[in-house]
Amino acid sequence: MISVNKCRLFAVLLLFLTIVPLSSFASSKKAVAAGQVIDSGTFGIYIKGKRVASEKFEITQTADMSIAKAELRLEDSKSEQKAELQLASNGNLIRYEWSESGKGQVVVEPKDEFLVEHVTLAEPQKSAEQPFVLPISTLVMDDGFFSQRELLLWRYLATQCQMKPGDKGCTLASQQYGVIVPRQQTSAQITVEFKGSQKLNIKGVDMDLQRFELHGEGYDWTVWIDPSYKIQKIAIAEESTEVYRD
Repeated sequence: MISVNKCRLFAVLLLFLTIVPLSSFASSKKAVAAGQVIDSGTFGIYIKGKRVASEKFEITQTADMSIAKAELRLEDSKSEQKAELQLASNGNLIRYEWSESGKGQVVVEPKDEFLVEHVTLAEPQKSAEQPFVLPISTLVMDDGFFSQRELLLWRYLATQCQMKPGDKGCTLASQQYGVIVPRQQTSAQITVEFKGSQKLNIKGVDMDLQRFELHGEGYDWTVWIDPSYKIQKIAIAEESTEVYRD
């Protein structure tokens, strides 16, 4: 059961996802127009306890859209992968771009009522286009960019917490979402389930967190968020992988 106060915040998160200017996130209309940072930070990615990569990210709201930028750097590589996701005022995809110097670029954007992916390789120089019969409201969940999972959870919390008159809270039912994975040039179905509250000790600090599970074909993740609805930990047991917010 989720409390009334949390349900109210979930409604705010829903408004964020549809890009309505919010006093909760900005002190003035001018600040929103310039871009208000909703979340930013770095995720450390560990395999069998060894740090292998870092994702630096920033999620910004403006009066017209939201923009989620991220940079992924492997510990043993000098090159950097970049991703930028742009969502329109109704939450639909405007544009998604992934790039890596010397490797190539991927762009996903609407075409008519569906999505199309443009792939450009640096070596050998080659380009291709792949259409997807997916609505433009489809979520992007690309490989290696864990901040995009936070957007998925925000949408789930905002849309699934529906209060009825007299209720003291709401029960979150599991929900399935269609997503596109641009770097794999494929789509998938992800089911989100709320598993309740859990105490975890992260880097020596005891934290009261909310636990969620994400399931799909070959995809089983556990995600913990804090009271401000920010991801603090992700565990992918079958890959011996853990992700922590620095």
